[in-house]
Amino acid sequence: MHFLSSLLENYITNNSENEPTVLTELTRETHLKVIQPRMLTGHFQGRVLSMLSKIISPENILEIGTYTGYSAICLAEGLRKNGKLHTIDVNEELSHIQQKYFEKSGFADKIDAHIGDALDIIPTLEVTFDLVFIDAEKKSYPKYFEAALAKTRPGGIILSDNVLWSGKVVEPLSPKDITTKILLDYNKGLKDDPRVETVLLPIRDGLTLSRVL
Repeated sequence: MHFLSSLLENYITNNSENEPTVLTELTRETHLKVIQPRMLTGHFQGRVLSMLSKIISPENILEIGTYTGYSAICLAEGLRKNGKLHTIDVNEELSHIQQKYFEKSGFADKIDAHIGDALDIIPTLEVTFDLVFIDAEKKSYPKYFEAALAKTRPGGIILSDNVLWSGKVVEPLSPKDITTKILLDYNKGLKDDPRVETVLLPIRDGLTLSRVL
């Protein structure tokens, strides 16, 4: 997942906005109590998500993949006064950590956390989204994108995380590596999709920004 030297990564982080204290605390608790803490968005990418959200100034945000709530809090920082973020995750066991830090961040009243399959939940949301963040099961990315696109306004932004997949997208493909094959097709599909314009950013493990036309 690390494409830059640790020295450069530290320099970039140290010359970007500081991580809010509540997110530092969330990171610490996630590492202490949750399996696979590397799934956290992290300081630098979190500030990127926060900045993008503030630039877009969304009224409604959709997040697919909540984990412990780090990225949801970052995205919520850019919501309009009466805005709402809908975040979806299949793992109910993490909801107590999510809610704890949503409350501590001050965004609890702006975040609606849904438990279940995003593909079942998204069609039931009677909302048009300005910003979407996809960061869940990689094999389902194409389906998540289609479900999100149907709910995103023209000019809205859909972000897709982990699209470089620890560099596997440029390595020889194993016939057994279904996930990497799906991501390769997904990345190519976004570039060629006439419904969006897309740039792939080399941020952390790869972040694709697609603007709906």
